[in-house]
Amino acid sequence: MRPPPDQTPPDIPAPDASAPDTIAELRDLYRSAEARAARLRLLIEAGRDLSSATADELPATLRVNARRAALFAGFQDGEVSFDAGAEGVPLIAPGPDGRRVGTLMLVGEADPGGVRDREDREALDMLAQLIAAAVDRAARDGERDRLLAALREREQHLEHLVGRLFSAQEDERRYVSRELHDGVAQTATALFRRLDARPPAGGEAGSEDAQLAEIAKGLVRELRAVIAGLRPTALDDLGLVPAIKTLAEELQAEGYEVRCSVEGEEGWPHILTTPYFRIAQEALSNIRKHAGGRCKVDVSLRGDAANGRWRLEIRDYGEGLGGRDMTTSFDGRHVGIEMMRERMSAVGGVLKVSPRTPGVAVLAVTETGA
Repeated sequence: MRPPPDQTPPDIPAPDASAPDTIAELRDLYRSAEARAARLRLLIEAGRDLSSATADELPATLRVNARRAALFAGFQDGEVSFDAGAEGVPLIAPGPDGRRVGTLMLVGEADPGGVRDREDREALDMLAQLIAAAVDRAARDGERDRLLAALREREQHLEHLVGRLFSAQEDERRYVSRELHDGVAQTATALFRRLDARPPAGGEAGSEDAQLAEIAKGLVRELRAVIAGLRPTALDDLGLVPAIKTLAEELQAEGYEVRCSVEGEEGWPHILTTPYFRIAQEALSNIRKHAGGRCKVDVSLRGDAANGRWRLEIRDYGEGLGGRDMTTSFDGRHVGIEMMRERMSAVGGVLKVSPRTPGVAVLAVTETGA
């Protein structure tokens, strides 16, 4: 149906002249958001790769991120150079000293104008900082590893020297023990037998002969004790476990209440027999000197050949250390404790001397591996 002739059609709105500008602005905003997202992805990926790269992986990771930086900045390729005269983006290590650790070189400029956008330049600078931090971290880790390796080598060298010192000391003890046994002890024994075999005489002469025989007998007894202390035959002939049992029996014979328990008698490494025997010898000697008299003593020896674990513990119930922990500190009167510690260190073990209530516990542990 047609409108009446006198009715005019409704007005049609004229086109908005500002619409094209609005669309252009939206497009610019979209491009800016895309650019920011690209910068963010670049920095996140670079930060993740550089922070997780190991020393072996770092050279390849640096190449990848140098190329990323080049393509982002409009160049064909990039590399990280450590030459002092290289030209490019300086790589400055984190820290107040501003130390230069390399140069990010961008080659084959595809865009003659370079990086004109401020945010792009900032992103490139941040990427260079990430690369510099990774290079600096690798250098510091390498220096730390070198120092630790040098320290380990020095410790091993000192342990070797200490081990040789103790081996030489034991060889000297063995030599002196043999010389005393074959020389002075035999002479003293012959003297005692001669005096003891003399016909009894009356009066003062007989009394003097008896005294001389007793002195000679005492001399022989003391010499045998010295020889046993220098190098006990039980250690060489029977091994560590019987030798330590002998030490415990000697202490018990002096009136101490000694309880000796042993597990794993077989399989003790030869290199451990002398150090463990000497530690037991020194610990029991300290009990005689410092425990304040006869007391209860526990001697525990544990050998686990399957797992390579060896353990000696000697605990007394005497007067103790007066609250002092001798594991890490000692004074000049406790040189024996330090010698025990050095013996254990020479064979890769640990010695702990700790106060108990009452008494003192001496613990020696070595793990040689299964």
